[in-house]
Amino acid sequence: MSIFTALFGSKTSNNNYIKVLSAQEFRAQITNKNVQLIDVRTPKEYNSGHIKNAKNIDFFSSKFNAQFDKLDKDKAIYVYCRSGSRSKQASKKIVTLGFKEIYDLKGGFLNYN
Repeated sequence: MSIFTALFGSKTSNNNYIKVLSAQEFRAQITNKNVQLIDVRTPKEYNSGHIKNAKNIDFFSSKFNAQFDKLDKDKAIYVYCRSGSRSKQASKKIVTLGFKEIYDLKGGFLNYN
């Protein structure tokens, strides 16, 4: 059975829970809505500019998991970073914390503006 899982994937694959959105799609889904919007950049990056209403949870922080545990796992979560690499890694980590609906901004904050 594990050979089939390796070849064809598993129903609980991270990819089933993570959707990568273009800047336009991402903006449309978060604008004027009460969503869990998370910036996974460092506080210094966050303070230099961020998407309105985004909460900063630093991907490299030792408190990353604990801060995500305070969020609603039954509600969609929107994540972004500077260019898309950290948010991709963060999204995979968030799945392991029990989140089932994750939206990742393709190209990150650089692509959003």
